[in-house]
Amino acid sequence: MEKDLLLITPPFTQLNTPYPGTTYLKGFLNTKNISAYQVDLGIEVILNLFSKSTFENLFYVAHKNKHIKSDNAKRIYALKDAYLKTLNTVIKFLQGKNPNLARQICTDNFLPRASRFEQLDDLDYAFGTMGIQDKAKHLATLYLEDLSDFIIECIDSNFGFSRYAERLGMSANTFNDLHQSLQDTPTYIDKITLELLDKKIEQTNPKLVCFSVPFPGNLYAAFRCAKHIKAHYPSIKIAMGGGFPNTELRDLADTRVFSYFDFITLDDGELPIELLHAHVLNPSKTEFKRTFILENAHVVYKNTTNKPDYKQAQVGTPDYSDLLLDQYISVIEIANPMHSLWSDGRWNKLTMAHGCYWGKCTFCDISLDYIKIYEPVAAKLLVNRMEELILQTNENGFHFVDEAAPPSLMKALALEIIKRELTVTWWTNIRFEKNFTQDLCFLLKASGCIAVSGGLEVASNRLLKLIDKGVTVSQVAQVTRNFTEANIMVHAYLMYGYPTQTIKETVDSLEMVRQLFELGILQSGFWHQFALTAHSPVGLEPESYNITPHKKDILFANNDIHFTDKTGINHEKFSFGLKKSLFNYMHGIGFDLPLQDWFDFKIPKTNIDPNFIYNCLETNTNFNIKPTSKIVWLGNTPNIRVFKKTKKGTSWELMELTFYSKTETFCITVNKNEGAWLVEQLERISPKAETLTSYGNLKKDFEIHLENFELFWFSKPINTLRNHGLLVL
Repeated sequence: MEKDLLLITPPFTQLNTPYPGTTYLKGFLNTKNISAYQVDLGIEVILNLFSKSTFENLFYVAHKNKHIKSDNAKRIYALKDAYLKTLNTVIKFLQGKNPNLARQICTDNFLPRASRFEQLDDLDYAFGTMGIQDKAKHLATLYLEDLSDFIIECIDSNFGFSRYAERLGMSANTFNDLHQSLQDTPTYIDKITLELLDKKIEQTNPKLVCFSVPFPGNLYAAFRCAKHIKAHYPSIKIAMGGGFPNTELRDLADTRVFSYFDFITLDDGELPIELLHAHVLNPSKTEFKRTFILENAHVVYKNTTNKPDYKQAQVGTPDYSDLLLDQYISVIEIANPMHSLWSDGRWNKLTMAHGCYWGKCTFCDISLDYIKIYEPVAAKLLVNRMEELILQTNENGFHFVDEAAPPSLMKALALEIIKRELTVTWWTNIRFEKNFTQDLCFLLKASGCIAVSGGLEVASNRLLKLIDKGVTVSQVAQVTRNFTEANIMVHAYLMYGYPTQTIKETVDSLEMVRQLFELGILQSGFWHQFALTAHSPVGLEPESYNITPHKKDILFANNDIHFTDKTGINHEKFSFGLKKSLFNYMHGIGFDLPLQDWFDFKIPKTNIDPNFIYNCLETNTNFNIKPTSKIVWLGNTPNIRVFKKTKKGTSWELMELTFYSKTETFCITVNKNEGAWLVEQLERISPKAETLTSYGNLKKDFEIHLENFELFWFSKPINTLRNHGLLVL
């Protein structure tokens, strides 16, 4: 099975689903008839490592080398027979292949337990409403984390489920540490990785191996694999691309890097890889796109082609073939609803739009192409790709990995999904902007949207303005309410330590977050400390934000920059209290506690009105509807009954329309003529209609036959329909 290209995601990214870099690339290469094979070494190494046969050897090696020192490691080793007996079965359960095991796992004496289970008492309430499968997944995850702790202590201190030797890639301005570590003898996990790599190379005999490196935690393994290929397969050329080089290696100057890799590409990989393929097959072809190479003992950046990057409509559908889709592992690490979406279940990854339609947030890398160049994909093409992926993977779950999915495209996508009668489940990242009306949220829910995540960042209007987020706290509250009422889960990214942020603003921000959770309009959140990156507006103009960056000479990676905030505040000390309070708020407790109780140092009192968020949600009925707004009816055709009503000798005909929704039956009564018009319109405003009707056209049509459209539209019967799927978009 010879292939020109071998596409590799090095260990480790996610356990539950493939990282999409190679799938996007393989989908594009299919359109060019370039033969490629892809492999996620991460999941293959994990499955090899967490097996009975490997752990038999691991226990032997750890004991022989006298590495079992801590009480926790001693306990795990003493229980090794219980671990060896259950390990393969537990992995199969987490792969979804043995669901009946859940009942055993949930008993007290099936899984051996070490230190990770000590937190169980604290977490019991978090799983009170959770089904037995999810609770078993969580217990099985703790069991694997115990074994992971044993590996870290006794075998390889660099191990982590979703990263490996991450510190070597984090803010590595020089290549020295990584280069030095690569001179060491391969570790136990390296050896597993390299054995699997050998098998893939022998299987495919590639001419070019391409490593997709999304994160710092993938970097070491990519270099270790590249070194092995150079030593054992010198005729094979090696390239690296992906999120890490795209953000961190833009100032690359160290020639030693090219003793491992022949090419390093930046930004969108389609055209660079197509040209590399042509060059490797025929070295006389020397066109390159955004590619570093070594030339005359110097690192040279080559951008020598006149060809433009491919449009999103031309890049093809992601291709998941070759990957072990039925062997990924669903885990539930912590009781955070959004994080469980990340780690539980298999998701097909797609992108609604390249880049970000907003592209202004000052903490973001908006100067780089992956954010800066905005290009949406047409809704029909997106749904075509969804249908292709459902056929290929047998999975109908989709994670749209956009920086921020545009509301107008989400609307078009939802309508197309409903029109084609697809049953899909999807979620994405958004901005909490005013266009997410209640009606749009109901439409998204009807199409299968189950969750959104978005940046609230700092719940302070001054700082939101400084960040250039384009939203206010009041607006965020209304949008999160709209999503929540549509039964779509909302996760907020929260930030502390933004330049010029005062202690008072941090406390006030926490109070806003407390109110959002207490009112039930936010279900999930995560605090992270502000990080200064080289390619963000703050990084490019630090003096405008009152910070002093500590820059170093860059020969290798350049992204995170250490800095001094002129306020002199130690924001780090807020970390524990912010995260502890959030954990409690997510589980519906602690709302009545003073904010001071979350911190072990004195904090100022908040002066945010305790009803601030509640007051933000007090909204008036909107009687101003744009004539261009589209009107959509998500319900079905009603049963009709015409009857006469007589009062004071005058008779007139009424029409009763009975509707059946999935959960209830409801009726409205209108004048017969209005009812006849309405029934006719309900057919026209179905999502399955060829073109959607606007509010203005509806009004015009009504007034040809009847009078006083506004009086009819804002009447109680129509209001009932508005609450059951008559949407203004």
